[in-house]
Amino acid sequence: MIRTDALDRLPVRTAVPALRQALDDRGVAVLCAPPGTGKTTLVPLVLAGLVGGGPARRVVVAEPRRIAARAAARRMAWLLGEQSGRRVGFTVRGERVVGRDTVVEVVTTGVLLQRLQRDQELAGVDAVIIDECHERHLDADTVAAFLLDVREAIRPDLRLVAASATTDAQGWARLLGDAPVVEAQGVSHPVEVVWAPPVRPVRPPHGMRVDPALLTHVASVVRRALAERDGDVLCFLPGVGEIGRVAGQLAGVPAEVLQVHGRAPAAVQDAVLAGSSEDRRVVLATSVAESSLTVPGVRIVVDSGLAREPRTDHARGLSALTTVRASQAAGRQRAGRAGREAPGAVYRCWEQGEDGRLARFPSPEIKVADLAAFALQAACWGDPDASGLALLDPPPAGAMGAARETLTAIGAVDTDGRVTDRGVRMSRLGLHPRLARALLDGAAEVGGRRAAEVVALLSEEPPREYGDDLAAALRTARRGGDGYAARWRQEVRRLSSSIESSGEGSGRGGSDDAAVGLVAALAFPERVARAARGEGAFLMASGTGAELRDGSRLRSAPWLAVAVADRPAHAASARVRLAAVIDEDTARLAAGHLRFSGEEVRWVDGDVVARSVERLGAVELSVRALKQPRPELVRAALVDGLGREGLGLLRWSRETGQLRERLAFLHRELGTPWPDVSDGALLARTEEWLEPELSRARRRSDLARIDAGQALRRLLPWATGEAARLDELAPERIEVPSGSRIRVEYAGEQPVLAVKLQELFGLTETPKVAGVPVLVHLLSPAGRPAAVTADLASFWRDGYRAVRAELRGRYPKHPWPEDPTTVEATRYTSARLRRE
Repeated sequence: MIRTDALDRLPVRTAVPALRQALDDRGVAVLCAPPGTGKTTLVPLVLAGLVGGGPARRVVVAEPRRIAARAAARRMAWLLGEQSGRRVGFTVRGERVVGRDTVVEVVTTGVLLQRLQRDQELAGVDAVIIDECHERHLDADTVAAFLLDVREAIRPDLRLVAASATTDAQGWARLLGDAPVVEAQGVSHPVEVVWAPPVRPVRPPHGMRVDPALLTHVASVVRRALAERDGDVLCFLPGVGEIGRVAGQLAGVPAEVLQVHGRAPAAVQDAVLAGSSEDRRVVLATSVAESSLTVPGVRIVVDSGLAREPRTDHARGLSALTTVRASQAAGRQRAGRAGREAPGAVYRCWEQGEDGRLARFPSPEIKVADLAAFALQAACWGDPDASGLALLDPPPAGAMGAARETLTAIGAVDTDGRVTDRGVRMSRLGLHPRLARALLDGAAEVGGRRAAEVVALLSEEPPREYGDDLAAALRTARRGGDGYAARWRQEVRRLSSSIESSGEGSGRGGSDDAAVGLVAALAFPERVARAARGEGAFLMASGTGAELRDGSRLRSAPWLAVAVADRPAHAASARVRLAAVIDEDTARLAAGHLRFSGEEVRWVDGDVVARSVERLGAVELSVRALKQPRPELVRAALVDGLGREGLGLLRWSRETGQLRERLAFLHRELGTPWPDVSDGALLARTEEWLEPELSRARRRSDLARIDAGQALRRLLPWATGEAARLDELAPERIEVPSGSRIRVEYAGEQPVLAVKLQELFGLTETPKVAGVPVLVHLLSPAGRPAAVTADLASFWRDGYRAVRAELRGRYPKHPWPEDPTTVEATRYTSARLRRE
């Protein structure tokens, strides 16, 4: 029997007429409704015609998480007075509860992506609701882009609703072609904010690490909240590990302590969402409880202020979740949980002054995540670079480039980015492309069942208590009775079935340890690592160092396949969290595309080093000195050395340096045909001015014998005849009135002529070079600076008197006429002038 009273209490019902009208008129709409209004449960039932009297339709609801998909389906079934699997069902990875009468199906966005790739028309589906689209998960963004393609090309009748829990819906409205925005008002109760920062400073999070002092503080705030207020407590923490540690510190509190996260057993998740306990409850949750789930009975929220987001280091081939400060939007969502049913309070475990400095919204996943899976989906869709997809944020070019390299290396796409048959097969396994490669290729080597076992371990990282040895973790999972082991066995069954149905997986036998190592290496070939100097230190093929923790049984291994690693801030090496022992043959097999064998001539430690080398990426397998390296490789190494250490490796006389300065001046003032002689320009034109000497050189000492001046003159504009004007346009020396030929310095922005003052008597016009007045440094008889001018006439008129008054007493033997413009210039003393 339909629970009409519960349906009538859902605030979103007031927005249903406007939503129906928008879909009838435009076929698309953005539904903006706060958490708890019923957008996830009432709207699908209305659109399917199960309540409210509308026409019958088949509706698919896409949720970002498995826990939310199951909960939404069960809640809708309860509202209809049914069990899941009748008119409302759900499908998540590894679990499908639907029947022949099912008209509302709740799926994860990942499941819907798979469905769209198999059936772009979504035959039989009348409407799709993308729920919690404000969270900006990559799968949700991709699903929306694909559905918009489908509507435009083949299914204009398909109705599409983007449902958001925030009022920032304009971006989605634009993406859906200026779709109508329908807003529902929530029933919100006042929530008091209590600022509860730690008494002592705590270290900021980095990588996956959270300061234990903060977790202890969060536990103490939970105890304080229980003592100060009534109702259940919902405490937000960044991850499963932190939830477990805080739970351990809450032993003895007068409440039932429950843990809710994506890995929690379904029975525990159901108990949390049922809210039927007679005792008070403390629910420790990850961000899954921000907006996707309703936790009844909550009057208090304790917010650690932390969240987990994906981050990818493309240069090192490392990707993982990292702990970050939760955004302001996440903080508002979390606080709102305390006011869903009655007035409540939120205890925020940070200073009030920090709040305004937090990011406004969480980072869109497309901006920070590994895009290999997205790139494969786009390639299967027929848009390899995703340029034609309607996305709120375009994928970063660097991340897409790295994804393309990964997919090409594993054979998922061809060199043009088009998906291969193998890539299509990978995309349908419901795995990251790396793991799909490991499953397919691993099955051929070690058998489908064992490959599936290892890939299932890699797809959801085992608990830390399983240790860092992947082979040992496999044995623990096989005999384990915990929640992780149960989920692992379910995933193994799913993967084994997909391998068996394709006829693959007839690999050879061998030990479990060898099989685990091979499959892990196939998944992460850039992370095969060879032992380096010092026990526990390794070098990965990607070039990144890796270190094992003290006490690890893997420390003495000659080779590792690193499955999970992170690189703490400011650390030179990655920290290995999960790995398997392999041998060199396994490394060669898994990372064959990274193998290089041949001559390697490089500039190392200040000279040319020529070797015959075989390596896997950065890991050298064999090296021997090369006596007769190819000349073109030597030349390239020498050019690299010049770029690293500068053109000072050549032989530069003072005259050559001055020639370069003169040419730089002419290029700056006159441009073409005078050459650019900056370091970058000269290195780019080595063929024009350093040959044939450079091609004859073999080592650093040969560079030192190349006359840079003779080489530099090759760049002069001889063909046009302008080279003959070098001394005219930028003379090395200028003759002054005294008869002296004074050197011009061209090193600065303006040519400089440094000359004794008496040698310029009678000269009223400043000398010029290439039409540019020189900067005259007037010197005392002792050669010390007395004045600087670019206008001699002005100096004789205004500045000379002061210089004369200051210096003639110090240098009485030299002439100091009152009017220097009317006397003859001299470089001699007054006495010598009288004698002559």
